[in-house]
Amino acid sequence: MSLTVVVLAAGLGSRFGGEKQTTAVDDAGNTLLDYSVHDAITAGFDTVVCVIAAGMDEAFEARVGARLRSHARLVYAHQSLTDLPAGFAVPDGRVKPWGTAHAVLCALPYVDGPFVAINADDFYGHHAFSVMADYLSAPGEVHAMVGYRLVNTLSEHGSVSRGVCRVSDSGRLLGVHEHTAIRLVDGRIRSTQSAEPFSPDTVVSLNFWGFRPSAAAAFEAAFPAFLRTGVARDPLTAEFYLPAVADDLVDDPGVQVLTTPDRWMGLTYAADLPIVAGRLAALRAQGVYPATLWS
Repeated sequence: MSLTVVVLAAGLGSRFGGEKQTTAVDDAGNTLLDYSVHDAITAGFDTVVCVIAAGMDEAFEARVGARLRSHARLVYAHQSLTDLPAGFAVPDGRVKPWGTAHAVLCALPYVDGPFVAINADDFYGHHAFSVMADYLSAPGEVHAMVGYRLVNTLSEHGSVSRGVCRVSDSGRLLGVHEHTAIRLVDGRIRSTQSAEPFSPDTVVSLNFWGFRPSAAAAFEAAFPAFLRTGVARDPLTAEFYLPAVADDLVDDPGVQVLTTPDRWMGLTYAADLPIVAGRLAALRAQGVYPATLWS
């Protein structure tokens, strides 16, 4: 059975200040996406669909795609503001992409079977791909999400956006609430959207979702609903987030939370780059990754 990785790589990267999806994180020129694809292939995934902005093909191929093609089937899907259902139009002045769930919609024509959706600029760790591959390879209808300990997902250089999860005793996802400004303040993890600090063990989403093929219908139904409500309230910046679709799947057929001890790494801010590079160098020294990633 084919397992596909859908990589969300069309974001503007405004906080980072550049094309962080193609920023090198080691001396060989590898990106965080290289490490994610390496982990995915090792875990059993065989197809990669990169969702990129229109016109980015040549640059993305030169800086990332050419390496990946020799190790996995690679396809490009384009996320465009004008890719809308019939009867809808782009609001005047809108330049911001429609969001992560819309990016998955753009990838679905190239997906055949179970798939995961991940961010191009996040490091998830091999364990996450391994447990997800095992889960999606087994029969069933319930979807999945990899949940991280909040304390393992913070940046030292500013706030981060995280989907704070409610999880049942049996590990089923009950809901996700997006917090757009979480950071460590005086030794406590706080959000501008919550009066109380968070426990370090709070389960959060980093947009590592695993979907059965049946999820396609949920994405297709949720986007017009978002355009009618969210865009009406905020036409220039409203985004169609993946957790919004997950919420529709929570009750039927359900979303299983797969926990991982791995520590997140990402390029939310430019100052994150040397820290990420140092941590990856340490993992290579420990033998977690080969000295030459694509040897």
